[in-house]
Amino acid sequence: MLNYLRASLVLVVSFTILTGLAYPLAITGIAQLAFPATANGSAIERDGKVVGSALIAQAFTKPEYFWPRPSAAGEKGFDARSSSGSNFGPTSKALADRIGTDVARYGVPAAQIPADLLTASASGLDPDISPAAARFQVDRVAHARGLPMETVSGLVDQAIEWPFLGVIGENRVNVLRLNLALDALKKRSGS
Repeated sequence: MLNYLRASLVLVVSFTILTGLAYPLAITGIAQLAFPATANGSAIERDGKVVGSALIAQAFTKPEYFWPRPSAAGEKGFDARSSSGSNFGPTSKALADRIGTDVARYGVPAAQIPADLLTASASGLDPDISPAAARFQVDRVAHARGLPMETVSGLVDQAIEWPFLGVIGENRVNVLRLNLALDALKKRSGS
């Protein structure tokens, strides 16, 4: 009996070290060597300070910024510690009220608004919007910033990220990167 207990204890300790320590450290080391930016959370820096992650949406509400998809993560949305969807069904009054508020914010009929600007992602933290959703907001952003629409539209075109290997995923625009490009444009122009 003691031999079985000793063998079991040795196996538990061995596999704990192997799978709980050695494997995670090896994978972390490989990730740091092969993909350091991604392994460190895809942090985006501006002037030496981390301003966000390319993987987690932030709440932008001012008219001079592009707005992300709605978020159901946390009580007020965009809480990375509470990533989740709303799980509201199509007959949910809460969902209808939230969409109604978003439609009113854009000030046009719902049929004219790209669907991703009215629907939250499964995580509630999708950092990207469709190119159509970004182009839909060009007029508002250009007007709020006093910029020509062509300039803002050009930034959107430059910000489009293509599918991985040309086929995996869809074209998308990272909202944080686009908004930082807008701020950089303002700094370059000296205003």
